[in-house]
Amino acid sequence: MKRLAILGSTGSIGTQALDVVAAHPELFEVEVLSAHSNAAMLIEQAGKFKPNAVVVTDETKFDTVKSALASLPIKVFKGAEALNDVVQWDSVDMVLGAIVGFAGLHSTLAAIEAGKRVALANKETLVVAGEIVMQKALEKKAHIIPVDSEHSAIFQCLVGEDMEQIEKVILTASGGPFLGRKPNYLVNVKASHALQHPNWTMGAKITIDSATLMNKGLEMIEAKWLFGLKDEQIEVVIHPQSIIHSLVQFKDSSVKAQLGLPDMKLPIQYALSFPRRIGNDFKRFDFKDYAKLTFEQPDYKTFRNLALAIDAMHKAGNAPCVLNAANEVVVHAFLQNKVGFLEMSEMIEKTLERVSYIEHPTLEDYEASDKEARVIAAELAKNSQLSIY
Repeated sequence: MKRLAILGSTGSIGTQALDVVAAHPELFEVEVLSAHSNAAMLIEQAGKFKPNAVVVTDETKFDTVKSALASLPIKVFKGAEALNDVVQWDSVDMVLGAIVGFAGLHSTLAAIEAGKRVALANKETLVVAGEIVMQKALEKKAHIIPVDSEHSAIFQCLVGEDMEQIEKVILTASGGPFLGRKPNYLVNVKASHALQHPNWTMGAKITIDSATLMNKGLEMIEAKWLFGLKDEQIEVVIHPQSIIHSLVQFKDSSVKAQLGLPDMKLPIQYALSFPRRIGNDFKRFDFKDYAKLTFEQPDYKTFRNLALAIDAMHKAGNAPCVLNAANEVVVHAFLQNKVGFLEMSEMIEKTLERVSYIEHPTLEDYEASDKEARVIAAELAKNSQLSIY
């Protein structure tokens, strides 16, 4: 029985993780649930799973949650500091980090500090501060198991392998809803178009990142730290069918791949149950349904976010942190139809140019760079023609 702290339980990953837990009550028990502001869903989840504690980080929602759960033996806490505290409880065996964006960094670090096993769905934690996070995990002997489908695929391919024999890893990307489109089309797309992903059901932010290919750039940076790779060992290929989730090529030229239908519950379940594989009733992949699996190179010129992310990975230092912060701000603005699809890349690039570069940042430097980048990106978004009119 693993006792879980599920951070970001009301989001896409969190809700699917609870589906996995509900299907295997003999294996998993919910110790902690957390949400930012979705009080109604958090209350519903707490009523169903009866955790020891819940944390709501939007403190204006605390009274609502506290009142609704008053008749149940559930502790209710508020604020980010409370989140950092509960993940370190002795009663927590494993932490699922599914908070979106930079906001998930400190709670993940707190869990690692306590030596917890972490199922990591928050890629921004490693994008922003990968070197610090992985060094701390090594120091505290805290195991990090990836939940992203691509990194889960790589992780699965590497079980039992000698890490020194990796030649390269190949991250697959669906290409999103605008695969093959050119700038003259993309200049007019709205958030409602970009949210229509052809294969995956995900949260709004990650779906937009998939449409711009920023998600794949962030995943490259995450893979670098997660698997201890050099930049040149990481590639991206467009695979529209989303059946092969990623591949590993070894020094003897052989390639291993993990295949499956696009369903996030599988990598979530694998991360929670590792090193065991457990059965489920998920729909099975059948080769007869897929006459062709195709691959092509990304269009770096049209989808410039991928190129910007690769440049930030090469530059290292605080550049990935700045990239991530600017992206979070402009994606939020795009979702409100305040900036254009192609404008997002321009604003991220300008933010990277304006924030001072730090080659060897501390955690405090990352926090300062994140704040500075957000201010600059927000100002650029505010001055967008779409925002003005």
